[in-house]
Amino acid sequence: MKMSATIIVSLLIIGVLAGILSGLIGVGGGVIMILLLVVVLGYSQHAAQGTSLAVLAVPVTFLAAYNYYSEGYVNWKFALIIAIGFVVGGYFGSKLAISINQDMLKKIFGVILLIAAFKMFFGK
Repeated sequence: MKMSATIIVSLLIIGVLAGILSGLIGVGGGVIMILLLVVVLGYSQHAAQGTSLAVLAVPVTFLAAYNYYSEGYVNWKFALIIAIGFVVGGYFGSKLAISINQDMLKKIFGVILLIAAFKMFFGK
């Protein structure tokens, strides 16, 4: 994909939206970046997921996490344990994802989002 001014602006808007939602409700990467990369920029599901993970490879949410920490809402010990599991799970999950057909991967992504939405909306 050629890097035009329109693409750069679109990517910045995707980043800002993902950042706002990440700070506001704790989501951004998978939910917003992947969806917008696929829908707005026409990325394949695999390319969108890989790009989203690359964005998150650096501590992009540090300042947002710090705001929560400042108010007493972060358990760093738990976060570190989850992060270790995330590294291991992310490695094996990505190996699996790249072996799955894009259409099936989109369906899996959509089903997981629907389940999460259903649980959040109707759960206690």
